[in-house]
Amino acid sequence: MTTGEQTGQPRDEPAPRNQRPEEAADEAVAAAGKLSEALETTERARGHLYSFHQLTGHADLTLDDAIGLLRSAGRNDLAEELSRELVGRNVLAGRWTFQIIEEYDEGYYRDFRRMEQRVRDELVGGRTHVLEAEMKERRRTRGRPGHGACPSAG
Repeated sequence: MTTGEQTGQPRDEPAPRNQRPEEAADEAVAAAGKLSEALETTERARGHLYSFHQLTGHADLTLDDAIGLLRSAGRNDLAEELSRELVGRNVLAGRWTFQIIEEYDEGYYRDFRRMEQRVRDELVGGRTHVLEAEMKERRRTRGRPGHGACPSAG
């Protein structure tokens, strides 16, 4: 924690990792911020892929219960057809959901993260959330409880 030289109180400014490098132009900060926003959206999309994966897996396992109930109801014909047509079926050609996630992670997602890091390295010295930290500085009320720049500043 850094302190003000005269007051001994925590300095009320963004963390160094969120501060704009001196050489970074407004346009560069805006571009890095927009790309970061796009990456965050990609992170959300990836989360939805995991939801898709888990929900599809749960549905596949629940088919076992439905098949058992069909057999109990004397409908072996439907139970056999359901088992043959859906249990363990690929959701896309040659792929279960885990394979979709693997392809996404090893392709688009990996490349997106790599490019976001490269742009951030070149435009804002690798720093994170510079645009958001500057927006926070514009919007917060200095000196008010709950409006500190960092956790140590309140």
